[in-house]
Amino acid sequence: MPRIPLGEAIEASINFFVENFSFLTIAFTRIMEGVISFMENTLMLLHPLLFIVIVAALVFWLTRKRGLSLFSLAGLLLIWNMQLWDATVSTITLVLIATLTALVIGIPIGIVAALSSRVNRVVQPVLDVMQTMPAFVYLIPAIPFFGLGKVAAIFATVIFSMPPAIRLTCLGIQQVPKDLVECADAFGSSRWQKLFKLQLPMATPTIMAGVNQTVMLALSMVVIAAMIGARGLGGEVWRAIQRLQMGSGFEAGIAIVIVAIILDRVLQHLGSKKQ
Repeated sequence: MPRIPLGEAIEASINFFVENFSFLTIAFTRIMEGVISFMENTLMLLHPLLFIVIVAALVFWLTRKRGLSLFSLAGLLLIWNMQLWDATVSTITLVLIATLTALVIGIPIGIVAALSSRVNRVVQPVLDVMQTMPAFVYLIPAIPFFGLGKVAAIFATVIFSMPPAIRLTCLGIQQVPKDLVECADAFGSSRWQKLFKLQLPMATPTIMAGVNQTVMLALSMVVIAAMIGARGLGGEVWRAIQRLQMGSGFEAGIAIVIVAIILDRVLQHLGSKKQ
């Protein structure tokens, strides 16, 4: 039985885009490098202690939970004490940029998929493939398009973390009770009025769950993205693996867990407030 040259076709397609659209990837790389550098430098301007106090105060203001605020304070102080502050700032920058990019792309796609059954039939199988594809595979096209470095890591992270934003946005809008939609139609609401004044507000808790999932997937991609030059806490874990430094690896892992818990609890609370 002859072998189907699927891999060769995919490789040829990637090479075609790299050769013919390199000017776009170069421009995107330069813009993204400027954004990354600006965010990192801005966050690094603050003294770590001042930054930690601001984060703890912001967590308390958003959640009104003293325990979570104290955990944020103690956890970030521990990260600073372990001399992982620069790596943590780099990781937070990567996660913020990747998450915002994934949401800017994913939420509109989810809205269109919810409002159009044809688009939904196309989007859902693509999401199934994206969510079941091993994370390491996303590093393959990132390298020829953007080379080694943080831009390639952000590209891979965006692709990996975007499906929950699309799927849960679509699900939230589809779960809006039909009688309310019919009532809005009966009162003469336009499609845009119905979307922004009824469907999106009622779908907000589900959309926030998608935002939470996107952030968590972006954080989980940190270690993997370190293989292509993401640095940050993932780079510390990867360096510890290469040198068999178990203690250093666990320290970086604990730092990732602390950041993940803070982001997860804050986003969960914001999502529950919308219900």
